[in-house]
Amino acid sequence: MDMEGQLNLIKTGYQDVEKRIFPRFPFCFLTFKGDAHKAHAFEVVDISYTGMQLGLKSGGHTYTEGQDLKGAVHWKGRSLDVSGKVKWVSGQRLGVKFKQDVKLEENIKNFLTIDNIVKSMRPVHGHDIDMDVPSNLKYWVRADGPFEIFVWRHNDGEIARFQVIMMENYVEWHDGKGIKTGRVISKRDMDTPLILEDEIMFRVDEGVDGHKVSMANEIVTALGDGHLPTGAREFLTLKLS
Repeated sequence: MDMEGQLNLIKTGYQDVEKRIFPRFPFCFLTFKGDAHKAHAFEVVDISYTGMQLGLKSGGHTYTEGQDLKGAVHWKGRSLDVSGKVKWVSGQRLGVKFKQDVKLEENIKNFLTIDNIVKSMRPVHGHDIDMDVPSNLKYWVRADGPFEIFVWRHNDGEIARFQVIMMENYVEWHDGKGIKTGRVISKRDMDTPLILEDEIMFRVDEGVDGHKVSMANEIVTALGDGHLPTGAREFLTLKLS
């Protein structure tokens, strides 16, 4: 079965919202520890320049909606001090909006530079990670954040489509349809005992957002042969330029 599933389109009046299903990597190395709850290491499920979504794999927490939050985000030996407010709580997950502060904003952008992202990106394809991956998923390169590249193939092996997810930014190229861009507006676990999946909803931009395409191109261009074969990289950069 093609785990990416059928294209789902929901008319919202102004912009289309589309749904995709992607495999989800079982481990997260981007974590958050709050000053008041140092016993808990939250996984940073999503991060952007304005906020983050946190999740606990087990146990509970005492954060409540509207509560101030301070602590540090840790990623591969680097740390970022953040402060903000809890915007919502749903079981073991919570959403945080960062405090509006010029210095904090600058620190977040320095923490999430293209260089740092690429240093953290790893190929999932070709590695035995003990999880079911769709047979038509040719390449999968990722880092926490999320920063992910999914490359799907036709039955003859040629590239059929690819997606680049960069935090809340979404870029997709589809054979015969070209490029579209959008913004991720929700993410939902679709896990079964055998398969880890995320259902992602994204709002399609009315026109292609050149900034998102440029950022995707910059990431793909900075990857090496260890991430994606030269031919695949050249194909992606051609479509993104």
